[in-house]
Amino acid sequence: MSSFALKVTRLGLSSLSRISPRLAGKAAFKLFCLTPSRRPRGAKAEAAYAEGRARLSSAEEIMLPFQGGRAMAYRFNGGANGRRKRFLVVHGWGSSSEYMSELAAFLASSGAEVISLDLPGHGRSRGRFLNVRLAVSAIAAAAERFGAFDATIGHSFGGASIAIAAAGFLPGIEPVLPDRLVLIGAPSAMGWLFTDFGRMVRLGPVTQAALEAEVGHVTGRTLDEYDAGRGVRDLGRSVLVIHAEDDKEVSAEHARAYATAGDHVRLLWANGFGHRRIVSAAPVLEAIGEFLGEAQAPAWQENALETDGKTVISFVRTPVRRVS
Repeated sequence: MSSFALKVTRLGLSSLSRISPRLAGKAAFKLFCLTPSRRPRGAKAEAAYAEGRARLSSAEEIMLPFQGGRAMAYRFNGGANGRRKRFLVVHGWGSSSEYMSELAAFLASSGAEVISLDLPGHGRSRGRFLNVRLAVSAIAAAAERFGAFDATIGHSFGGASIAIAAAGFLPGIEPVLPDRLVLIGAPSAMGWLFTDFGRMVRLGPVTQAALEAEVGHVTGRTLDEYDAGRGVRDLGRSVLVIHAEDDKEVSAEHARAYATAGDHVRLLWANGFGHRRIVSAAPVLEAIGEFLGEAQAPAWQENALETDGKTVISFVRTPVRRVS
């Protein structure tokens, strides 16, 4: 948001708050869910987008309808014969299937059927808004259209969404519970995002409360209930959490929160790759491939691989402990 737009937004919300904090909270929620421009910004982003579009050119495009919108799905190896694994790939906020295409193509190279999903308001999906309910609805629509997934892989907001979908957390939406989950740079809770947003647009306490209450009205769950780490705790499925301690967008503490869920969660530090490069880093792709190729959950062992002086890939044994 530009400096001028931010000033106008603050003024408008402040004025509306004097009249009705509840209406101001609703307006703030609408702004919070407004998706960013789909156009790549900068030469690097444009190059990555173009490369991604080229990879997606070999995939089948299928528009998925669901209650509240429509979402574009790209399917690799859809015409293959015989039993094969089926994976779902979901991008993060402000991203799209183009930026996840290296991961999708890597998974497809094994012969698996791979579905890469554009969330509402992103990529070639419809709409200008996205919230958790819309995201999980799109994920459920993919499961209904293509069948059960052997694994779901999500980055950032997409990672939190697949965890919430697997837990059957939202009322009225059937769970999408795969055999395995991979969460890459994913937040384990949502409250901090609303706190940061409210601070940015300078909401008063009453309007902030109205903003947070709107989460419950729209999604069917209160903001306090959005703890995706709790969502993976009782899944009975193997989960691989991948995070970089140098991630400047989603704190590494979120990965540590997921790790408290139990010994079915494996934590992989991919330091040096930050929040965005992590989805296409070769050591990360290799680790995902190995995890998805395992016949059964192994006894977790510490393992480390150094790729250079700044980038370290390491598995750690996660302690079994509960948090309230």
